[in-house]
Amino acid sequence: MFTNYLVAGMTGIILFFTVVVAPTVFKVLPVEWSSKYVRSFFPKYYLSLGLLTCLAAVFSANATSLIILLICALLFAFLLFYLTNQINVAKDSGQEKRFHILHSLSVAINLAQLIAFIYILI
Repeated sequence: MFTNYLVAGMTGIILFFTVVVAPTVFKVLPVEWSSKYVRSFFPKYYLSLGLLTCLAAVFSANATSLIILLICALLFAFLLFYLTNQINVAKDSGQEKRFHILHSLSVAINLAQLIAFIYILI
């Protein structure tokens, strides 16, 4: 039951960021500020969700949920420790095509994690 509360909370965090925070940041803030905000936000976002996912896995009631949560936790670690840095390097060095590919990959991974969380809840 505790796992479901954590997964529901993480689902809400991902949805809130996707629907409210991200569009607002890029509409309201100048590009230089939004870039600084996003670079500061994402490591905390991935670390928090990764740790919560690990905690949910510890309390998981069945093997399927455990495996899904462990995969999601590994993906958060990949996003935090590797992909975010690669996205920043591509952006800073003006590699727009590479930036868009890597950014799209991060969005796809986050969407897959969201779908996985919803699957666990259902």
